[in-house]
Amino acid sequence: MTSPSLPARLFRTQPVPTGEQAESHGLKRSLGAFSLTMLGVGGTIGTGIFFTMAEAVPKAGPSVILSFLIAAFTAGLTALCYAELAARIPASGSSYSYVYATLGEFLAYVVAACILLEYGLSASATAIGWSEYLNNFLQNAFGWQITEVLRTPMFVSGKDGLEIHWGHFNLPPILLVFLCGVLLMRGVRESAAVNTTLVCIKILILIFFAAIALSGFHAENFTPFFAGDPAKGQGGMTGVTAAAATVFFSFIGLDTVTTGGAEAKNPRRDVPLGIIAALVIVTVCYLLVAVTALGAQPAAKFEGQEAGLAVILQNVTGQVWPALILSAGAVISVFSVTFASLFGQTRILYAISRDGLIGKSFQEVNSVTRVPTRNTIVVCLMAALVAGSVDSGYLWDMVSMGTLTAFAIVSAAVPVIRWRDAAEDKHKFQVPFGPYFVPVLSILSCLYIMKDLSRTTYTVFGVWMAAALIGYFAYGMQNSRLQNAKP
Repeated sequence: MTSPSLPARLFRTQPVPTGEQAESHGLKRSLGAFSLTMLGVGGTIGTGIFFTMAEAVPKAGPSVILSFLIAAFTAGLTALCYAELAARIPASGSSYSYVYATLGEFLAYVVAACILLEYGLSASATAIGWSEYLNNFLQNAFGWQITEVLRTPMFVSGKDGLEIHWGHFNLPPILLVFLCGVLLMRGVRESAAVNTTLVCIKILILIFFAAIALSGFHAENFTPFFAGDPAKGQGGMTGVTAAAATVFFSFIGLDTVTTGGAEAKNPRRDVPLGIIAALVIVTVCYLLVAVTALGAQPAAKFEGQEAGLAVILQNVTGQVWPALILSAGAVISVFSVTFASLFGQTRILYAISRDGLIGKSFQEVNSVTRVPTRNTIVVCLMAALVAGSVDSGYLWDMVSMGTLTAFAIVSAAVPVIRWRDAAEDKHKFQVPFGPYFVPVLSILSCLYIMKDLSRTTYTVFGVWMAAALIGYFAYGMQNSRLQNAKP
């Protein structure tokens, strides 16, 4: 019997699970539409509003509102694509599983590398931002401050490039990742219940912020609307697009919903509902807080501002207690962002391992909790190491790069599966306007945002992808479950 040709091996597809095949492969089905929505909201709200305003506003000024709208529009297009694929492919691997079932093994592996980068670095970046609010809370509540050596990383992005501060280590993010890891290993039902509580706290805190910030609203803070120097990549539509690439990081939690496909009670219905509901909640919250924050504080003050929303409240009211409440809320609720990112990465690794493309140890499930424990430990250790030693300035755009690449490839999968499964049940969710319009627009939107990412981001991403492809050709291709399946 002759071996399949190289193209046949690269583009072989995994059968779409149906009936008995759609079982959870050892994971426990306990998540409903509400829990999945809360998982998406929990993994999304927090990153953009609590942290990235300080990164995005200097690039676009008040027109950063347009940046959020562009990012939301792109995320919305992609969310529709994800919703259709989730209705047809009830799996835990998110983008990876969808591409594997439509475009083939090689592109699935590429997408897997992108989303592992996305979830891993986003967990680290949000944990870093969390420490800023923890320090702000301790200072306002008790007059304490975490010593600089224990709250600043070793590797920092300075004006002249990389700076190394020997002896420095950011301890709070490591503690946060550890706590998330403990919760993840207790079981998915318990984890989802805690996550839902934290998400509700987070939304209430953001409404609290908007209400107080509105009392200090000044319309003149929006003039000039397109602030910044275009020669430096700031101001005008150049600045808007550059900021959109940064704040797109804020929408990555939406695809976390799909990683719970194998643990959803009714994945074909609940996952699409969770994606769309999370998108609506996230977009409304982001725009509400962004507008009130810019109205309460001139755009020039956002650059380099730590715990920015808490500082805005303190300046608006002239009192400490509003900032104290917001910092406490951020400390509690941003836990859910890091938790959702770590949850997503563990489930992606589980799916890839189950398919034989990486080592089998990543698919081992605890007999009692039904959680991939070893997988979770490895993910948390790596996230903690990055969070403790690297400046978050290196992470934001890398996460956006991985996300946008994965989103573009996933969007291309919709026309393929619609054409291939034309006779499938028409009651499943489908993107509007036919199988081509929304996916093509989604791909073009992703490419539009990607064009203004930095050269350094492209270089580092290229190195990461090269390493991933070496892993595929050296191990994954030969050990693929499809490669070794009996005819």
